[in-house]
Amino acid sequence: MAVYETRTPSALIERLETSTNLVIACYCAAWCDTCNSYRPDFNSLSDQWPAHTFVWIDIEEDPHLLDDHDVDDFPTILIQNPKGNVFFGAQLPYISHLERLIRSVEDANAPLVDGPGPLAGLLKQGRDV
Repeated sequence: MAVYETRTPSALIERLETSTNLVIACYCAAWCDTCNSYRPDFNSLSDQWPAHTFVWIDIEEDPHLLDDHDVDDFPTILIQNPKGNVFFGAQLPYISHLERLIRSVEDANAPLVDGPGPLAGLLKQGRDV
């Protein structure tokens, strides 16, 4: 499964609104060498879980997708299920850490309170701005 980018919001919004699986978003920046090194592994990880939606977000191009939150370190990961956020925070740039995290939250029932709102809604708001 390809990683969705926010430059094609219509396809991403449709996917987000119809998916009942996890959304795994990576907040990074184009100027960040760590992000640029991490991205190929993130792309490969999306192939392992084609049912989940993987999204790459450049925080400088789409800061509204952070809602009212900040990124202190890269990469910052957001994982949402249909009930809400199940993880939001910085991770060390080792794809094995994200892989373990995904496995640990795949069946999470209780969403977290903290973190950005649903990505589909934030994308729609950004289109209206």
